[in-house]
Amino acid sequence: MDSFGPFILLILMFFQWTAAPTAGEVTWTYSGLVGQSEWSEYFPECGGTSQSPVDVTTTKTRYNPDLKAVTPLGYSQHGNRPFSLHNNGHTVVIELPEWMGLRGLPWLFTAVQLHLHWGSGGPSHGGSEHTINGQSADAELHVVHYNSELYPNMSAAMTQRDGLAVLGILIVTGEETNPGFDNILNYLSRIRHADQKAFIPAFDVQSLLPKDLGRYYRYNGSLTTPPCYQSVIWTLFRERVQISKAQLLKMETILYSSKSDEPDRMLLQDNYRTTQPLNHRVVFTSFSAESGKELSSGEVTAIVVGVMCGCVGLAVIIRFIVKTIRLKEPEKEKEKKQDVALNSTSAAEKKEEPSPSPQSEP
Repeated sequence: MDSFGPFILLILMFFQWTAAPTAGEVTWTYSGLVGQSEWSEYFPECGGTSQSPVDVTTTKTRYNPDLKAVTPLGYSQHGNRPFSLHNNGHTVVIELPEWMGLRGLPWLFTAVQLHLHWGSGGPSHGGSEHTINGQSADAELHVVHYNSELYPNMSAAMTQRDGLAVLGILIVTGEETNPGFDNILNYLSRIRHADQKAFIPAFDVQSLLPKDLGRYYRYNGSLTTPPCYQSVIWTLFRERVQISKAQLLKMETILYSSKSDEPDRMLLQDNYRTTQPLNHRVVFTSFSAESGKELSSGEVTAIVVGVMCGCVGLAVIIRFIVKTIRLKEPEKEKEKKQDVALNSTSAAEKKEEPSPSPQSEP
């Protein structure tokens, strides 16, 4: 029996060496060895029933009149202390000071950080995590907060169902440069590789948000990266924010997901999770269907064409009426003159008639 001792020990050591790594040891990716389809194997909550992001089908949303406009606190009061900019291999992260927060939810939430998600193909090729009626935006900004009324810090809050609140801002491209986003994009070259950090000048974080903070979609979901804790109250604004095509190109091509000492450089691209099933969850809106109906480009074109045709038709009708009135005016004037002439003739004839002769008496 003793002869089997070393052999059994070797077998046990072999299984220890080849055992699957724990979640804390796993390096997850979006499309690599531990890609999105494998997340739930190492991070069980990634396979939960309340995952994010989701596709918002506007015809299935439900209006909730109790949803009020969210109110950023201290977003513009950045102070003199610089912000920390970090390439964590998955995205670019800016740590936010603790005096920034958020009201308009059931509790007070304190800001923690903001980060971005993007694609790889430029404008109109997707890059956002949330979609509206199946349509992606070019990128997406997330501002993360924790429930500071109920929990002492982010670590304690992130595992609780009411622990986090995240603002989601969809980003599209246009011709004009967005100065707010330049406060981030102009410094990406300082953190090109994973694990690199840099300090950048503080700036007005509210300049990254849409102007209309009163109309949004609200639902309960999760973190969109492992460990995918289902602890997020999501606020996805209806209004998109616009950046230029050059700004989007910076976002998509400057950063690497690989470290500086790794021989193979890998661009940090397509760092967005695909949409997850709603599983009977309801997406609420803070605006009614009449004021917040999403229109497709075809519907917008049809409305514009309809309005133009209506204007042209109205102009034709007005012109016809004016022309008709102008034509009738000379006729009326002519009739008036004829009536005057007839009346004059009649009066003259009456004057010329001889008076009857008196009859003789019997």
